[in-house]
Amino acid sequence: LEWTSHDVVAKVRNTLKIKKVGHAGTLDPLATGMLILCTGKFTKKINEYMAREKEYTGIFTLGAVTPTYDLESEPEQLKDYSFITEQLINIQLKSFIGEIQQVPPIHSAIKQKGKPVYLLARKGIDVKMEPRAITIKEFEITNIELPVLYFRVVCTTGTYIRSLANDFGTALG
Repeated sequence: LEWTSHDVVAKVRNTLKIKKVGHAGTLDPLATGMLILCTGKFTKKINEYMAREKEYTGIFTLGAVTPTYDLESEPEQLKDYSFITEQLINIQLKSFIGEIQQVPPIHSAIKQKGKPVYLLARKGIDVKMEPRAITIKEFEITNIELPVLYFRVVCTTGTYIRSLANDFGTALG
């Protein structure tokens, strides 16, 4: 928790006293879980690992949005969620399975003009993100404790779970 992918790579480089270390994916500082690292000649396999499907579990909290789509920024636009039902959730889930278009968050490491867009967004510079095709192979809500939804997602590379949370919340109203 609170480590970037670069922090993990630096720790491994320092601990193993090796320079050639790379990561197969980007770790959001507020995420926990596994980050695949490669060292030495295996760094050439990073793209192969990144291309594989991924599985995530976590929670979405309904009733507000944040500029970063996570808890790195303060919740705003508070909304009533009392009308949310299991039936509504299950109806909306179906529209997120398969190939969909997703707009990555402006607070991400994607580069525009050679700079990560999160640096531009933090400076208040207007950032326009283009939608990307992703595939959600499985998406299920494993528990409902409103306003919290527990989820499991199996998806392709390039999927932003923060954007999925934002989009799913928007679809639920």
